[in-house]
Amino acid sequence: MIITYYSHSTFSISFENTIILVDPFFTDNPLFINKLDILSNIKADYILITHAHYDHVSDVENIAIRTKALIISNYEIANYYSNKGLKTYGLNYGSFINFNFGKIKYVWASHSSTFKDNTYGGNPGGFILKTKKENIYLAGDTSLTNEMKLIPLFVNLDLALLPIGGHFTMDIIEAEIAANFINCNKIIGIHYDTFNLIKINHENAKKFFLKKHKKLILLNKVEKFQINQ
Repeated sequence: MIITYYSHSTFSISFENTIILVDPFFTDNPLFINKLDILSNIKADYILITHAHYDHVSDVENIAIRTKALIISNYEIANYYSNKGLKTYGLNYGSFINFNFGKIKYVWASHSSTFKDNTYGGNPGGFILKTKKENIYLAGDTSLTNEMKLIPLFVNLDLALLPIGGHFTMDIIEAEIAANFINCNKIIGIHYDTFNLIKINHENAKKFFLKKHKKLILLNKVEKFQINQ
């Protein structure tokens, strides 16, 4: 399984001829000046959306139209895009749901969720992705929450993608606590450095996790990471 981190909270997960794209944000992303080049080359079989904020959905429509990807999100977000003629699958907090690539469970995130046009985006969430070989937690935008302690009851995680920028989500200290809650010591940081309010000190962040006997992985823009490396 290979993670390609584009920036902010946008990444893809590639495995067994399947590509899952998460929270695509290129338009209005200050880290992507030449966004048209990358948008025309993005591939996706599925698009997971954690919540409706513009910095997570700005390119859902154009990518879904071009790739014909299935959009998977909460009921309200799925309906929002279904009404635009796109293929969607709506879910909510509940059981694991089977897909061709494995299983997904929509889990709690403590945040908010509104589209740019002020349409309500339902309850924000994260995803547990369970496959034949690896299990990962995609936290989305969230603060630290006791709900995370439930995750190890359902799955042994190989990797978690946690927001670390602070201000709107967890910061480094809270993310390390979250890693304890979910019983996962390999973390990829997301939702940091895109804007001034969420800039972090990379070296200090890595050292903090290392002192806690955990690995914090901070990827560069469009960098790839193989989970079992």
